[in-house]
Amino acid sequence: MQLNPIGATQPVGVPFLQPVEARDGEGRWVERVVDSESHAARPASAESAPAPIPDDGVLLDAYSQAVMRAVEIVAPSVVRIEITRTQQTRRGPIEGGGGGSGFIISPDGLLLTNSHVVHDARSIGVVLSDGRRPDAVLVGEDPESDLAVLRVYAPNITPVKFADSARLRVGQVAIAIGSPYGFEATVTAGVVSALGRSLRSQSGRLMDDIIQTDASLNPGNSGGPLVNARGEVIGVNTAMILPAQGICFAIASNTTQFIAGWLVKEGRVRRSYVGIVGQTTPIHVRLRRHYQLTQGRGVLVAGVEPGSPARLAGLREGDIIIAFKGQPMTGIDEMLRKLVGAEIGVPSVFTVLRQTEKLELRITPQERLGSQ
Repeated sequence: MQLNPIGATQPVGVPFLQPVEARDGEGRWVERVVDSESHAARPASAESAPAPIPDDGVLLDAYSQAVMRAVEIVAPSVVRIEITRTQQTRRGPIEGGGGGSGFIISPDGLLLTNSHVVHDARSIGVVLSDGRRPDAVLVGEDPESDLAVLRVYAPNITPVKFADSARLRVGQVAIAIGSPYGFEATVTAGVVSALGRSLRSQSGRLMDDIIQTDASLNPGNSGGPLVNARGEVIGVNTAMILPAQGICFAIASNTTQFIAGWLVKEGRVRRSYVGIVGQTTPIHVRLRRHYQLTQGRGVLVAGVEPGSPARLAGLREGDIIIAFKGQPMTGIDEMLRKLVGAEIGVPSVFTVLRQTEKLELRITPQERLGSQ
């Protein structure tokens, strides 16, 4: 063994690196490393130098470019919606106005917006991105998912492209475009803050698969698109929490396309009902142990509509529904999710607790119409 110049042992015949001082091209003293065999000099930090960190200005410019590209792609498809409503007051009916946003989803003039934007509107007007005001009609709406489809009669319009909302990730760029307070083509940007949120529509039904974003939304943004950096729609802007800042919500694009398909086909979304007023309630621990129930909650029947499927099947006030077709029922929202259009006219077994008895009732859900 021989001692190398920096005080460590090195096997004989094995090259080592020796730091030396030398002058650079400008006459300054710098440290260089010399290979003991080749005597080739190189900067001492050549091996340990970290990768260069991009300048903040470069990163911000790339972010700005991504937002601008997305806006250029989707902005021609975004519209402003103007509506008039007749409002009942103590002094009689008065004419009121309102508005929101929407976006074109097909070359033949179908466009999407929120149900609460156009619900009960006496007249609907649409302003395209190029200023045209074509005639518009309501194709269908679904207040329970807060979506509506309109049709405009205009040539040379550009539809949006939808992204697969199932592939979204928290932190992904989210860009909102709309007409808040009537200011057309207003753009705000942020990120996807959370996924899989639940939100109640104005009808009271729970909407699932909601996107949370911190892209700023204001009155008038409702019905406008939330898009990714490629200009593809990932959601429909629908709500915000006041007075919180940066907590806004959008209906996911996969849900949007499913509901829009039904609205175009039938003008509404078919759902079933059994005719009860219910609420989520805990199940007594003794009943859970006796019947070996896996859940701690069920649906308390607070009321039964006369002539409804539930009344005809013998369901009573005070009963607790604990299962539907053998699947545990843990709350009223879960029950509403199960009562889809496919259940209309299909006899189904509801398992209920009546005081200390466990019963099975066969109920045939009917189609939900109007405000049922």
